[in-house]
Amino acid sequence: MSERHSADPQRRAFLRAVASAATLGTLSLPTLAPLQAFAKEMEMLVKGPPVPDIPANKLGKYTYVVIAPDGFPNPKNQGMMSNVTFVVTKQGVVILDSGASVQIGEMVLRQIRKATDKPVIAVFNTHYHGDHWLGNHAFVEAYKDIPIYAHPLTTSAIKTGQGEFWQHLMERSTDNATLGTIVTPPNKDIHHGDEFNYGDVTIRCHHYGKAHTPADVCFEIVEDRIVHVGDVAMDRRIAFMEDGSYLGTFKAMDELQKIKPKLWLPGHGQPGPDVLKNNRELLEGIYGACVEAIQQGKPLEEAKTMVLADPRVKKWASQTKGFNENIGNYTSLAYTEAEQVNF
Repeated sequence: MSERHSADPQRRAFLRAVASAATLGTLSLPTLAPLQAFAKEMEMLVKGPPVPDIPANKLGKYTYVVIAPDGFPNPKNQGMMSNVTFVVTKQGVVILDSGASVQIGEMVLRQIRKATDKPVIAVFNTHYHGDHWLGNHAFVEAYKDIPIYAHPLTTSAIKTGQGEFWQHLMERSTDNATLGTIVTPPNKDIHHGDEFNYGDVTIRCHHYGKAHTPADVCFEIVEDRIVHVGDVAMDRRIAFMEDGSYLGTFKAMDELQKIKPKLWLPGHGQPGPDVLKNNRELLEGIYGACVEAIQQGKPLEEAKTMVLADPRVKKWASQTKGFNENIGNYTSLAYTEAEQVNF
């Protein structure tokens, strides 16, 4: 926890004292208005504004998702860049990825209340990129001692740098709209094959090694035949691959396809039956063109030209968010991985 956030309770206590004094009439009228304005301003500095409601979509008998309108954090979307899923079970509500801020988590709690009055009983995080877990803070505030599950590599990464990195990245990217979010790591480990039965719903964990990150866990909502893939696959977006592997992603996709769900639920974009197939086609176009370039002895600059000319890439380029800004980086990563594998 940063020094600034550790001081938040004291600052909030001060604001509450000001408000209490005003309510009790112990402040004179001439000073009341400016102090109220000051208190409001200070509260905004301590914590960013609420995130506007985004209604949840019902995907199955038990599964709901609040879909993020954009793929990248900015002041307008206040960091709402990744989908937040909740599953209403007999025993209570289970969260699959909690969003990028305490404000987003609070917004999702409001949507949950529209669907059920059951308590939230567990949170699962797919991996350590902060847009998928910084919202943990909201659920810990609402439900003390709630279990938060993730792969041990996710928890370790959050505790050893990724936590504060993503906390500050989201603040900078949103012009401090996420301010007040406290790094809240997972507190329970999960591994491949773990199952959680909540009375009428079973959630099964799948981890196939390094894909988008070394720690990606996908969650099978068995009774709804839905697989939450996190960032292993995205809808019309390329996954951040600096921590990942193209070949590892293809391996994970191969294993996930064996489940044969009716719906893939990505961390970014719209759920659908073809999310894996479509995203894989784009990734294979990038990686395959780089392999061909290396086999022909061509440098990275020419590999990018080959990537852009690949029919699989051309098919999806115009539909993929951030394609033009990021294709150079993703080509470089694919070229480096292909070079390591082939030589």
